[in-house]
Amino acid sequence: MVKFDRVLLALLAGRPRSGFDLGRWMETEGQFLRSRAHHSQIYRLLARMTDDGWVAFEVDPRERRPDAKVYRLTPRGEGVLWEWVRSPYEPTSRFQDPDFLARFAFTAPLDRQAAIRLIDTELAYRRDQIARSRDRDRTLLFEDPLPELDQSLAQELFDELHAHGASAVDAWLAWLQAMRDRLAPEHVQEHAEHAQEHAEHAQEHAPEPDREGPSA
Repeated sequence: MVKFDRVLLALLAGRPRSGFDLGRWMETEGQFLRSRAHHSQIYRLLARMTDDGWVAFEVDPRERRPDAKVYRLTPRGEGVLWEWVRSPYEPTSRFQDPDFLARFAFTAPLDRQAAIRLIDTELAYRRDQIARSRDRDRTLLFEDPLPELDQSLAQELFDELHAHGASAVDAWLAWLQAMRDRLAPEHVQEHAEHAQEHAEHAQEHAPEPDREGPSA
């Protein structure tokens, strides 16, 4: 499971933030990466991270409102962040768990190669998981079940759940591969070349400036 303090460090890598700013981000974008974090948890973590020397703060005086502590990374905090970004990743059994996305979302903008390694690890794990599990015997066995239990419906539902899960994990693999292709150096170079060609084309077809000046 992704440690919440690493998420906070990654957010502070973008810009200094107050505890309120961090809490607001967790309530909006962050809700899709982990379960909602209470503001009190964020403030407790910031206090501990300050004691550990990972972050420092300056007091921002505000009119008609309580002053705010604005936190920024320290060199020690940067080191902890980089260690996390480049550390090995261990996939979870459920691809729906937010661990990968939390790591990937913050790693890719900092270190493309580390993000590619993340993807390769996840792809290898899921492909092996599919090879081991896709065609398994999914027959449900019953022995002296409750009379109310609909055995036929139970089997039907589990088969439907399997089909839904198989479709979802296949879509996940396709997305991972697309992200890997996008992060690959050759793609980055190709994108830069296309951007340069577009800029040159726009410059060639730009209208000539009016050299005579405005008319009366």
